[in-house]
Amino acid sequence: MIIDDLNWRILVALQRNARASYSSIGRKIGLTPPAIAERVKKMEDTGIVERYTARVSHSKLGYQLKAMITLKAFMGKLKPFLEKVKMLDEVVNCYRITGNENIIMEVILRDQFHLEKFIDMLIQYGETRTNIILSDVISDAPITKNQLGSTSGNVG
Repeated sequence: MIIDDLNWRILVALQRNARASYSSIGRKIGLTPPAIAERVKKMEDTGIVERYTARVSHSKLGYQLKAMITLKAFMGKLKPFLEKVKMLDEVVNCYRITGNENIIMEVILRDQFHLEKFIDMLIQYGETRTNIILSDVISDAPITKNQLGSTSGNVG
């Protein structure tokens, strides 16, 4: 599917507000709501738009700490950890990475006592390093056409 300038503008609008109506998006970019709907449907069908989500305030739900924790797995512990991490409610994002560590996780925790208990559980799988997140500088920035540089706009 070729992503033209209008599709990029629709994608940016949806990334900023997935609940935006086709009418409001159409007013901003100069298309009718049915034209917006058709373009969005094509982008959903081709997998460019994967899903729609709600962003929830962790702190307003009682999770006062957010941290990035890296794990350097002990020999033979990576695969068991990859199964375990899927069951940990504290983990909001988890990535397998290159470098000295194997895993980096973004976690939410109630307080430092919750953090201590969480790390105590992790250390059976490997060596950890924790960084407390003080504030979000950039969060969920939209993917834009400018990030592609001089590519032709073909996606997929």
